[in-house]
Amino acid sequence: MIVKEYAYIRVSSTDQNEDRQLDAMTALEIPKSRIFVDKQSGKDFNRPRYKALVRKLKRGDLLYIKSIDRLGRNYEEIQNQWRLLTKERRVDIAVIDMPLLDTRTGKDLMGTFLADIVLQVLSFVAQNERESIRQRQMEGIVSARDRGVQFGRPVKKPPGDFLQMVNGWERGELSFQEVLTMTGMKESSFYRRLKEQRTTESG
Repeated sequence: MIVKEYAYIRVSSTDQNEDRQLDAMTALEIPKSRIFVDKQSGKDFNRPRYKALVRKLKRGDLLYIKSIDRLGRNYEEIQNQWRLLTKERRVDIAVIDMPLLDTRTGKDLMGTFLADIVLQVLSFVAQNERESIRQRQMEGIVSARDRGVQFGRPVKKPPGDFLQMVNGWERGELSFQEVLTMTGMKESSFYRRLKEQRTTESG
């Protein structure tokens, strides 16, 4: 039986660089045609290149990943995919950064038991880190808002002669489109700023 070696690489977004993972796979002399790269979140396994890889894998093939969090960050999903690949597809997996997670070695009961424990711990850590990152982001947003930081698009302020333009429009001297062009506003922004101005005046 011919054993083929494959590699799976994942980075979380298109602006992240996969070179470090690629260098590791190149050092193992894995053909580029068998290196599958996804550039998206690890929250689930709905990834086009990963799906294509799974379709290619045959019994006895070997799959390399750099670290367990490159496979995914969802504890339950990592467990499910590991079982799918090793138990159903009968594929070997080698995690480069964690030699204990290499299904080619320790195929006896004790070796399998130890590998399962390591997998559970690492996949839990991967998910916990993801949740911690999300929590830190939320805390950062709350803290920034408390300091007065504005999120979203900046509010477009009306020009200094805004009310003069409004008066000209109301007197029929300017068309509504001319006023929008002169203020550089969209219709919704125009009416919102006008309402604010009138509220301020009446107050």
